[in-house]
Amino acid sequence: MTYEVRGVVARGKGEPVSVETILVPDPGPGEVVVDIEACGVCHTDLHYREGGIGTDYPYLLGHEAAGIVSAVGPGVTEVARGDYVILNWRAVCGQCRACKRGRPWYCFDTANATGVMTLADGTPLSPALGIGAFAEKTLVAAGQCTKVDPAAPPQVAGLLGCGVMAGLGAALNTGNVSRGDSVAVIGCGGVGAAAVLGASLAGAAKIIAVDLDERKLVTAEGLGATDTVHAGSGDVVAAIQALTGGFGADVVIDAVGRPETYTQSFYARDLAGTVVLVGVPTPEMSLELPLLHLFERGGALKSSWYGDCLPSRDFPMLIDLFLQGRLPLDAFVTETIGLDQVENAFTRMHNGDVLRSVVLL
Repeated sequence: MTYEVRGVVARGKGEPVSVETILVPDPGPGEVVVDIEACGVCHTDLHYREGGIGTDYPYLLGHEAAGIVSAVGPGVTEVARGDYVILNWRAVCGQCRACKRGRPWYCFDTANATGVMTLADGTPLSPALGIGAFAEKTLVAAGQCTKVDPAAPPQVAGLLGCGVMAGLGAALNTGNVSRGDSVAVIGCGGVGAAAVLGASLAGAAKIIAVDLDERKLVTAEGLGATDTVHAGSGDVVAAIQALTGGFGADVVIDAVGRPETYTQSFYARDLAGTVVLVGVPTPEMSLELPLLHLFERGGALKSSWYGDCLPSRDFPMLIDLFLQGRLPLDAFVTETIGLDQVENAFTRMHNGDVLRSVVLL
């Protein structure tokens, strides 16, 4: 059968999104249908709307979600009907060269559903990050579902599906922040705030939050930042060095993803320190650094996709920490909204008014 549901669609570059009727097919082999309970409004969805990721319009937006498996296709063994799951966009294949080397978080052949969701007139939809969760139901590959404890409310659990996991993982997985380290996080929106929390969870001794928005700096302090730097009040690099004995931070996380912030991150790290890029640049951006400086400073320059997470390992563990009161994921939920408020949520996110707006279905 085909399910007729409501979903949020971006029909063209820069056009306001609309809530439309979506047709979701029965799951095929290796696929499942998930009844979405909550989906966070992530900046990646705005990138899709603005054409910053691709031009395969119309897009079915939404990807940072949790819900209940309502139908399973042939051959599915990972999950069963009734399971409470977080959706992820890295469904590891187990067979590519990264997986075979024991590094599945780098999987080069992640799976998506092959079935096609459409508009009511039959127009095929491109689901954001292979998920499309601003909808009452969505079709995904079974490997995109990670079963977690249903005691965690969906508006909290779903955040691990993208932004919060990206930030936590940038500190814990990519940056390998350790006890006693000094860490600077440039950009303290949802992802950057999660990086601050991840550094705190790892036991960093000094965590410096950098942003232009005083509201975000206050939030970062509540999540573990020991110091704050207002990026508009002077030299960011000098400020970070002054807070670290003149040396720079062991790990600097760029959660903005602009040439200016990456350059700051590069020079704000200690010798042999690590830069982690987790903010997403746009295609036209470029970076120029003296090659000699790359040689002289040593260390590591890393990019963090999805916080280098392995959903089957990380999601259940982080949900358990939340339920134990050790990981305040609920602090990221600024507001809960309906499907018809997503366009307004994009504006609030762009203006820096929220950490996360979360759609409840």
